Amino acid sequence: MSRKFKFINPEGIYFVSFATVNWVDVFLRPVYNDIIVQNLIYCKNNFGLKLYSWCIMPSRVHLVFRAIENNPSVLLGRFKEYTSSS
Repeated sequence: MSRKFKFINPEGIYFVSFATVNWVDVFLRPVYNDIIVQNLIYCKNNFGLKLYSWCIMPSRVHLVFRAIENNPSVLLGRFKEYTSSS
């Protein structure tokens, strides 16, 4: 399975899912959920994330989103970059 998302229509609304390595239940602890939520807020305020729906599950995160500046791959890259440094 490809690890790179393919966005055909940059103006579209997309569903993406991120899973933890080996499906480890990382998001059972509130501190890790808070990191994801704070990073989504940061991306909304700074990178043009339009978030329609989101769900944090024990081992994965689901998002339904659109990139306001029509750059969904750049936006997801920034989200992952910002989240990995938190």
